[in-house]
Order: sequence, then C-alpha cells, then structure tokens
Amino acid sequence: MQIPGLPTGLTALQTAGQSASQAAGQAAANRAGGQGGADPADPAAKTAREFEALFLTQAVDEMMKTVDLGSFAAGSAEETWRSFLSRAIADEIAGQAGAGTGIARSVESTIAAYGRAAAAEGDK
Repeated sequence: MQIPGLPTGLTALQTAGQSASQAAGQAAANRAGGQGGADPADPAAKTAREFEALFLTQAVDEMMKTVDLGSFAAGSAEETWRSFLSRAIADEIAGQAGAGTGIARSVESTIAAYGRAAAAEGDK
C-alpha cells in the first residue's frame, strides 16, 4: 500500500537514516556544548567532541556484537539499526557533562598545544 507523499524503498531508508544521524549529531552537540565549560564555537573543542563520540561509537558497536539481542537480531535490518543504537549510546556517554571518558579533553588539549607550537613557530 502506497501512502501519498511518503517516500518508499531505498530513498525512504536513506532519508530516515540521514535524519536520524543529523538529529543524533545535533543532540550530542547540544549536550556536549556544556561539557567542561568548553566553548561550542571553538573548532578544537568541536573536533575533540566529535572524535570522542566516533571513538565511543566504534567501541560500543564492538561490544554490542558480543551481546545476544534475541528477537532484535532477526535480520539484516538489525545490522542497520544497531549502528544507530551504538551511536546513541556513545553520544550519551560522551555527553555526560564533565563526566565523560576524558577523551575529548585530552584531544582538545593536544590540538591546543599544536596550535600554540604552530603560532610560536610562525612568530620566529
């Protein structure tokens, strides 16, 4: 049954996937914006938060492969939605204000150190 105005097939899946990814990314950015008092407009802070979320997504995805998901693991759709679930869990971990893994803080301080070194080198 076709519902007027509702996309079908692969296009619908791609659109839904993009919308979910954008929403998850925006939610993570909103949560992480208050993390540790970092300026959300700071490119180093933004890059560090994105790296932490990506790293955690990979870690959570690997952990989820070891868990019996029962009827959730019934087919190929499970593989698609598992990645969304992994990303959502990773965003929640990374978005814990000041209590995340510390990866973002470490990456941000390293980026800042490289920036200071490059600026000092440019002043010579």
